[in-house]
Amino acid sequence: MSLERVESTPAAIPLRRRILALPVRGVRWPGSPGAVAWLAIAGMMLACAPGDTPEAETEMAPTSVLFTGATVLDGSGEASFTADVAVEGDRITFVGDAAAAEIALRDTISLDGLLLTPGFIDMHSHVNVNEAYGLPSVEFLTQGITTGVIGVDGSSSVELAALYAELEASGVGKNIVSYIGHGSVRQAVIGMDDRAPTAAELDEMKALVRRGMEDGAFGLSTGLFYTPGYYAEADEVIELGRVAAEYPIGGEHAPVYDTHDRDLGASYQGIGYLNSIREAIHIGAESGLRTIFSHFNAQGAALYGRASEGAALIDSARAEGIEVAGAQHVYTSTMSSLRAYTIPRWAQAGGPEQMVRRFQNPDTARVLDVQTMEMLEIRGGPEKIVFADARPEFNGKTLADVAAEREMPVPEAVRQIMSESNPWVMNRDLYDVENTRYLATMPWMMTCTDGGTPVPGAEIVHPRVYGTFPKKIKDFVDRDGAIGLSFAIRGMTGLAADFLRLDDRGYIRVGMIADIAVIDLDRFTDRATYDDPHQYSEGVVHVLVNGRFEIRDDEVTGELAGRPLRRP
Repeated sequence: MSLERVESTPAAIPLRRRILALPVRGVRWPGSPGAVAWLAIAGMMLACAPGDTPEAETEMAPTSVLFTGATVLDGSGEASFTADVAVEGDRITFVGDAAAAEIALRDTISLDGLLLTPGFIDMHSHVNVNEAYGLPSVEFLTQGITTGVIGVDGSSSVELAALYAELEASGVGKNIVSYIGHGSVRQAVIGMDDRAPTAAELDEMKALVRRGMEDGAFGLSTGLFYTPGYYAEADEVIELGRVAAEYPIGGEHAPVYDTHDRDLGASYQGIGYLNSIREAIHIGAESGLRTIFSHFNAQGAALYGRASEGAALIDSARAEGIEVAGAQHVYTSTMSSLRAYTIPRWAQAGGPEQMVRRFQNPDTARVLDVQTMEMLEIRGGPEKIVFADARPEFNGKTLADVAAEREMPVPEAVRQIMSESNPWVMNRDLYDVENTRYLATMPWMMTCTDGGTPVPGAEIVHPRVYGTFPKKIKDFVDRDGAIGLSFAIRGMTGLAADFLRLDDRGYIRVGMIADIAVIDLDRFTDRATYDDPHQYSEGVVHVLVNGRFEIRDDEVTGELAGRPLRRP
């Protein structure tokens, strides 16, 4: 690829980073640790086996690079230190004083105090790896992200082996971890029906979960806020969770229960914010899984300032020895589908065709006139619902705008739109920044974008896909000092790797996989806004994924060095 601009909207959007070919990589002199690497030609000649050519060795040579003079935050949460860091192949091979150890590699990059950290781990991601436009992952890489967790919100591929094979063949910009999604499994077996599965159907669902785990899933995810997950009782999820628990990570660690729980506070006729947290902890504990709350926060103006109540439930469970954690993004807006925010779950039962038939019944429509507006009132009204859909008749407009343009009441406009499609929307100001700041201080809190790859042509999308990680540091480290930099970096790296039991990632240590971000803190910032979202973050100077440069000297290489990470 060679692009000067991103053609993802009708008007081209500046990429601001050229996509270049990676320079010829260095070759390390064979021998004992600490041996010196010579000039490129001599290194290639001496590394070649009989019959090989220097040109062939250049093409096949693994990364060999020495970063000198780095300020290192190693993912542990401890204070920074100055060190040189060597990478050979896909591993970190040295951390320390390279001169004293007599280590010198042909490809040496002086960092002059730039921050070197493990690559960031996005604990809840909607990167679209099923489409070619999603594979480069530039939106994520330019934040320093090297691994993303997908299969979240109960939605995943139920053919993980096939997905992983495709990714290995095509390449992908960042590493991919996936769960097997309860909602996808349920829909594959019983569709969108609002009922419990029969014994035979539950067995089919268990078989799909088992296959997903055998294919490499790290656990089970749910989206109990969404249909069809909403139609499941806790006991159903526990039964499927127990199947997932039969496949420990690394043979000894419980897999993960990742949940968009049933009611974050803005669910219509829901069970309540605190009861929803209790239900999720119960499901994880009874299943034998370790629980993480997706994009954990408290939704709606009625819960502004009350995040501490939910955090206390997690702290209480942890004090009892139950492993529970959370991930957050730091924006005050959510993003989901128009259906999720405006159509009660009973009206969605049976799928889109059944829903549209209900719309056509005058008595049902009168009920929806009331309930749709009640749902929107919880979310701040139709003025707070902003379309993030590529179609120009929607994109960037509020639901109130679209209803006015169509000269009809909001509920009627919703039904008209939903009869044709289910567009993506943002719910502005649903989160309270004080709640978000408080949750950022929790020792069990990780970071996630909750970001989906922007669909080409969509001018207005959620800026979180472009800016979450630098925004968290800018807002809560630099601006108000709510958390320290080493604490923030740990939540983005070592803490996340520990939770996933990725034993060879998340830290700057000898022997670890070389997922590395080099950051100029003076320039590190998010640039994406709600009005102008297609702006890559700045300040990430280098990114290595599995030892290969995805970004070098501020420029995207297009290496596609990521890989699917199967549950070990």
